[in-house]
Amino acid sequence: MRYFLAVAEELHFARAAERLGIAPPTLSVQIQQVERQMQVQLFVRTKRSVALTPAGEMFAQQARAVLAQFDQALNSGRRAGRGELGRVEIGYVGSAVFGGVLQRQVSAFRQDWPDTEVQVREWEMDNLSDAVQQGRVDIAFVRLPLALAPSLRSHVLLRDRFCLALAADHPLAAGTAPIRARALAGEAFVVPEQELGSREIYRRGGFTPPVERRPGSLLAVLAEVSLGAGVAVVPSVVTGVIDLPNVVYRPLAGAAIGSEVAAVFRRFERSPAVRNMIAAIGKSAPLAVASVVGQARQVT
Repeated sequence: MRYFLAVAEELHFARAAERLGIAPPTLSVQIQQVERQMQVQLFVRTKRSVALTPAGEMFAQQARAVLAQFDQALNSGRRAGRGELGRVEIGYVGSAVFGGVLQRQVSAFRQDWPDTEVQVREWEMDNLSDAVQQGRVDIAFVRLPLALAPSLRSHVLLRDRFCLALAADHPLAAGTAPIRARALAGEAFVVPEQELGSREIYRRGGFTPPVERRPGSLLAVLAEVSLGAGVAVVPSVVTGVIDLPNVVYRPLAGAAIGSEVAAVFRRFERSPAVRNMIAAIGKSAPLAVASVVGQARQVT
């Protein structure tokens, strides 16, 4: 097609051959092969001129369109190979949003790779590791610790500590002193998906709570606290962003119970687009959440 279009545009075999960087006899043979394959004459040749036949004019129009589409396909393939095109499936837990980690990573990636499609969906944390391993999710933003298969690895993006959420009318809500674990013995607990903080408080206090409620997301946990269903050990990152009526946050006594938000991804990723995002995440230093625990608004 390119040889044919060169002759169609130059209407001169010698000039077309020079443009293509081949010998004129080679070009003549190529055109003859095209005409034999199509079983139609594309050019009227004389000793002094070359002209397109009606069939040649129609073929030239279609050939230009086909080559333009072919070039576009080549360009798209090359860009996809570089990760400029493609799709990245992201799964996340609420902590990643409340801490701004997910927003920062996705926003920066979209600025650098605007033609890559990014799909984002909230998942239950217990399902995310398997989802990444099975290819249903490319990158997961989770709260550690989380058991990971050997085929996965993680990069920490935020370091946080746990605090206590309780109803504003709870006896322990008054004051600002850190609350000791043993003071929570006998309390009903509303447990978030990441149980690390709750389990550590039970251990420090030497008790097993009489009631454990597991409503799911952090917002659902705090809604239960707001309704007086129990107390909850939650990441302190929520204190600055979730302002529910009748909920206050208090620091916990003793050594800080740390936790981290991290991106989890496949160790041997094949998709260039996903590899680009993993590379960008890998350059991000972990953020630290301020340790100040404030008080949310209360029902008046």
